[in-house]
Amino acid sequence: MDITLETHWTRILSYDLVGDAGALPQPGLDGVQAPHVEDSVDFMHEGERVDLTTADGYRIAATRYRASTTRKAKIVVAGTIGVPQRYYRRFAQFAAEAGYETMTLDYRGIGLSGPASLAGFRMDYFDWARYDLTAAISASYNRDVPLYVIGHSFGGHAFGLLPNHRLVSAFYTFGTGSGWHGWMSRIERMKVLFMWRVLGPLLTRNGYLASSGLGMGCDLPIDVYRQWKRWCANPRYFFDDPDMRHIVRRFARIRAPLMAANSIDDPWAPPASRDAFITGYTNARRQVLDIDPARFGMSAIGQLGYFKPAAVRLWKSALAWFDACAPAERAASSCAISHR
Repeated sequence: MDITLETHWTRILSYDLVGDAGALPQPGLDGVQAPHVEDSVDFMHEGERVDLTTADGYRIAATRYRASTTRKAKIVVAGTIGVPQRYYRRFAQFAAEAGYETMTLDYRGIGLSGPASLAGFRMDYFDWARYDLTAAISASYNRDVPLYVIGHSFGGHAFGLLPNHRLVSAFYTFGTGSGWHGWMSRIERMKVLFMWRVLGPLLTRNGYLASSGLGMGCDLPIDVYRQWKRWCANPRYFFDDPDMRHIVRRFARIRAPLMAANSIDDPWAPPASRDAFITGYTNARRQVLDIDPARFGMSAIGQLGYFKPAAVRLWKSALAWFDACAPAERAASSCAISHR
């Protein structure tokens, strides 16, 4: 087994996560999951609608899934660009069955938090993190149990932008990368460049990115699309933007444990793309996991498969990692867990 250890960095080339000497013991997955939660789940747990008001006065639609067993922790799901919260409901139901009260949300302009029309709707890309996700974290925080954030793609960008990040005990993200086409395969690179150079101008003629009709997720506010496109031209996303130096300083504040897991078949965010971005968390205790879908009983994962029902084993490993990061057990801000 080939494992390389670096300062503030653990790169996992197989499936054993290791921390510094004196870190937590390495329990197996079965030892940290609620015993009644199996790989096959009925997904019948119902969530309740919660309306949040952000610091800038915007109303956000969220859903809370209460723990079915004794509550061991809380989780907020930080979704990705253009994907509504209902896509994450299966994970939220699974986590709730395992004892984690879980909240999902629609960012402003998306899903239940969107206006009747995005034409003329203005916002900043960072609003999703500094206002919307921040409101969900504040609403979920309870000092009696740990609070975790699980991200998807953009969700891993959002961690470093949170003004209330200290309320979160640990962060875990799937499929986060820099979005630069140079990290992608040749075929995916051609698709992405075609999207930016040809489809984008056509789909934004009405003042927003009309992507839903092409099966590309929700329509996007024009400002989000333009900022996203701009930073995806850089190998390290907004870290390479000279106007974003203040963002570099923000990310340096994050010191909580952080796991970034990417599938080796993720066309948008392969491990190399993840590595380019995640180094922006200069002071976090970073761990990365390269996922072979077959090792988790999946034929493929891609960019969107992390939260499909077939990904239950991925979810179990993420929850196990959170269990190992429980503040009362954490040593040297490190989490160690065996992924099997």
